[in-house]
Amino acid sequence: MPNPEQVDAILLTEQRGRVRILTLNRPKSRNALNIDLIETLRRELAAADADEQVDVVVLTGTDPAFCAGVDLRELGSRDDNANRVAVEGIPVGHPWRPLSKPVIGAVNGAAITGGLELALACDFLIASDRARFADTHARVGVLPGWGLTVRLPAAVGRGFALRMSLSGDFVPAGDALRAGLVTQVVPHEVLLETALAVANTISGNDTRAVRTLLGSYRSAGEHVEVPALASEATVSEAWLAQFTPESVAQRREAVIDRGRAQNTVAGQ
Repeated sequence: MPNPEQVDAILLTEQRGRVRILTLNRPKSRNALNIDLIETLRRELAAADADEQVDVVVLTGTDPAFCAGVDLRELGSRDDNANRVAVEGIPVGHPWRPLSKPVIGAVNGAAITGGLELALACDFLIASDRARFADTHARVGVLPGWGLTVRLPAAVGRGFALRMSLSGDFVPAGDALRAGLVTQVVPHEVLLETALAVANTISGNDTRAVRTLLGSYRSAGEHVEVPALASEATVSEAWLAQFTPESVAQRREAVIDRGRAQNTVAGQ
């Protein structure tokens, strides 16, 4: 097994050829996003973007989850936490400053709420057969701030996106593939190697052409995405004005219990 360099206990980085692998590493918390992890991830993505030895980034998580979303314990106990998801220098509606290089999400397990938003911020996704996706913002009592209401319907269609967001139900990997959320589902044990194979194919192409084409895709969508992201931000800011961390803490256990119940049903 590889031994990734430990940039921080909460994020691992590994270089394979011209591919940078970033691994969310809070497995006991199902890789939930606390402030330290968010800031470390942003820093390492920026470093990968600036490194001319990197052509592609692969983002994944330490098993058993990809990312369980924002750390509810921290969000429920720190008054400033909800405001830290958007910071100076990062465009509205993005969890990190967009890279000039492709980011492939290798979704190894549950991607929930803020974790789903991280996945959606990647350029495309490859999923393990253990992957599951859910938007529980409404159930927790927070609103998206990283572009979910724009990118999720763009990926799966408005109706499917609304069903996910309003119900909070989990979507298994096969359904995510059929809906267009992910591009491929593979056996769990070959997920990373599959993502690396795709990344190496991209890296083998003309570097300037890849980056220019990626930029062209983004520019083509900006006339729709930019005003939509601004609209989401306006709604989110208004919600934060009356938001109380205690309300999240009160809902925490119910959300966890519901997820466990759905896991049990899915395993039957």
